[in-house]
Amino acid sequence: MVEQSREAADLDVSRPNPGRIYDWFLGGNANWAIDRVFGERLLGMWPQIAGVARQNRSFMQRAVVDAFDAGIRQFLDLGSGIPTMGNVHEILREHTDEPVRVVYVDCEPVATAHTRVNLQETDWAGIVQADLLNWREIFADDVTKRLLDLDQPVCLLAVSVLQFIGPDGDIPEVLRRYAGKLSTGSRVAITHFASDVPDHDARASMERFRTECDVTPSPLWLRDRATITDWFEGLGDRWSLLSPGVAHLPDWRPDLITDPKAAAEAEAMRPYSWFGISEKA
Repeated sequence: MVEQSREAADLDVSRPNPGRIYDWFLGGNANWAIDRVFGERLLGMWPQIAGVARQNRSFMQRAVVDAFDAGIRQFLDLGSGIPTMGNVHEILREHTDEPVRVVYVDCEPVATAHTRVNLQETDWAGIVQADLLNWREIFADDVTKRLLDLDQPVCLLAVSVLQFIGPDGDIPEVLRRYAGKLSTGSRVAITHFASDVPDHDARASMERFRTECDVTPSPLWLRDRATITDWFEGLGDRWSLLSPGVAHLPDWRPDLITDPKAAAEAEAMRPYSWFGISEKA
């Protein structure tokens, strides 16, 4: 599958890529030697990063299940990376036999090529190759128009991706534009690496990790709880945060974390990421 994706994209993979490194942290096989070497280097700077990656994926799985149980049948996953190791369409297939729709969005050619290979026999999920900042392009794409009915609720996922967008990206405005296209009952779910970790040594490790990411195609930003809260407040008057508001990942549907080892890891990784889920009335 990995080689098929590489051939399909006809790309030079001589530089490490965040999506493939993330896949390696999750235990996937959609990565190359350069990604694994760089991933080992990152682990040396911030040993918790693999655990944080797993907990972000676990949060996404719980967010998808909860959205489905709330009646949402359409999902728009921004910055989806390589959809392996329990991504949205796999979670839904395990959870239900009902009709659902998934649109993945990523700008990285290897990730999108791999996604097309992975989804080639799936007519209810597709991939749009675009920068998530280009919301008009994404909604105008034939894949989005074929799969998503914007008159019905959509769960928009921005899990561990907005941290790769700097101040010039105007995240609050972009999120407001997405939110304005979504109907009543829709949700916006966000996770983001934290800059306000209480422990000084942990913050220093994260900063070394952040600095090292400057050599990749996607530099990294860390942000605090107040910033994430402001993003949600900017979605519009009809949007409101679901309880417990902007909080740490283990606080969303902890009843769905049934494996004791996963629960222990979730607590250990608690300070390093923020999440929020907002719903449109």
